[in-house]
Amino acid sequence: MSNRNLKIFLPFIFAIVLASGILLGLNLNFGKSPAPSEKKFFSIGFDRYDKLGDIINYIMDSYVDSLDRNELTQETIFSLLKNLDPHSSYIPASAFREMNDPLMGSFEGIGIEFNMITDTVVVINPIPGGPSESVGLRAGDRIVKVEEDTIAGVKMNTQDVVRKLKGPKGTKVTVSVLRRGLEDLMEFTITRDKIPSYSLDIAYMIDDETGYIKLGQFSATTHQEFKLAMERLKRNGMQQMILDLRGNGGGFLEASIQLADELLAPESLIVYTDGLNRPKTHAYARRNGGFETQPLIVLIDEWSASASEIIAGAVQDHDRGLILGRRSFGKGLVQEQVQLGDGSALRLTVARYYTPSGRSIQKPYDNGSEEYFADFMQRMMDGELEHPDSIKNNDSLRFQTTAGRTVYGGGGITPDIFIPLQTDERTPYFIKLANRGLIYRFSFDYADNNRDKLKNFSDAPDFVSNFRVSNAIINAFIEFGKENGVEYNESEFIAAKGLIESQIKAYIGRNIFGNDGFYPVINQNDPAVTRAKEIFKAGDLMSFLVPVAL
Repeated sequence: MSNRNLKIFLPFIFAIVLASGILLGLNLNFGKSPAPSEKKFFSIGFDRYDKLGDIINYIMDSYVDSLDRNELTQETIFSLLKNLDPHSSYIPASAFREMNDPLMGSFEGIGIEFNMITDTVVVINPIPGGPSESVGLRAGDRIVKVEEDTIAGVKMNTQDVVRKLKGPKGTKVTVSVLRRGLEDLMEFTITRDKIPSYSLDIAYMIDDETGYIKLGQFSATTHQEFKLAMERLKRNGMQQMILDLRGNGGGFLEASIQLADELLAPESLIVYTDGLNRPKTHAYARRNGGFETQPLIVLIDEWSASASEIIAGAVQDHDRGLILGRRSFGKGLVQEQVQLGDGSALRLTVARYYTPSGRSIQKPYDNGSEEYFADFMQRMMDGELEHPDSIKNNDSLRFQTTAGRTVYGGGGITPDIFIPLQTDERTPYFIKLANRGLIYRFSFDYADNNRDKLKNFSDAPDFVSNFRVSNAIINAFIEFGKENGVEYNESEFIAAKGLIESQIKAYIGRNIFGNDGFYPVINQNDPAVTRAKEIFKAGDLMSFLVPVAL
């Protein structure tokens, strides 16, 4: 026990070497930040021996080669936290804003969605109402220069491009753009502004009664985004909901609590947290939510983590709806973020969270971070992604839902209905095309070359309903694959044809209409969405909530 206490306390000891006090800042995953009057500085006092500081001083004074103290300090912190758990982390000052902006729901920049296409920044869409749209940037424009620096064709990575384009609100940046049909570069001087960052990928009606909402993360704005989308879909006739949390790695715990409050009856326990140095804290549904009784299906997969697992766990434990998909990631650790005096930050695991039935869904991390994050590959090799009977539940971690069904802790949320990873269409021919990014690149080029023609579709639903991937498009794609080193294989192409056509159409739609032209296409052939629609059509959703031996 003493070793554990020491491990938890060491980060604070070392932080004092860097600054005289540490301001308790934003709590990333639980509750709201304290009011200014409630914020406190940590202090260890002057009567305690600072062994870590003395060692660093001795190294700096006596080591055989020259050292950078800041680099030595940072590496020491990284090593220190690495031995605690996979999610405690140190954020250097240079990376702090970049890592926190998405969770805060906004950032400051020029307001574009872009992709790197063959070493060139291509504008996918100017964000509506943003500074780039206001000065005239268009979808399809290639950004060749930022100020006097050429960024096209120089193998610059995406993060370096982002750093050049982002900047404080009110500052200006000049970009030189190549536009199709014009020989000369066009210059635009853009005044950076605050740009909203959305966590809701899409919300639309799949049919007359079924609404579909997909969330990419849980940020400070997630609850408001979800609530507005939910109310809009209800006005459009939504009687039942598919909430898609696949690939959602989490974010703010408070956002997941607020969202769960929309789905669960008042006084329902949503989640509780408990840590050695933190009191047990319970979060309950507090108000009448907007979707407490209507049929609900939640989709999860192996990349659904943290806040996503809180939603899935609460819905499952209260028998509120069905969970479809594959076992979730298994992250049940709560981090607090502590701002340090030099602008860097420490994210320290301070508690575990538990679902209403008492499950800790944190998967083991005894064998180190590398094996922990490689768990996906192990699940694949064990056959778990294709066969539900390969899931290894721990009988000593059995819990009961409100209705008395058995659920398991110890590593993610196991779905009520298993949806295997589809492998039959993913032939070697398809995998080569996909791994080289050729489906996306072909689709982008097609959209770019036919932008005016595609704009004849009045909106995304018109495109989804009426655009067809013709034989001419398919033949051009096959030739495109050959030109890029993927030999045509007829039998493997035929097996994958439906998937290839769906992805080509979806990526063309995304490049013209954004997510509204992407997800409705992808979902038409998505096994989990198809199964959810079948269950809704069957009528009694709760009849599917029966104990399943896995």
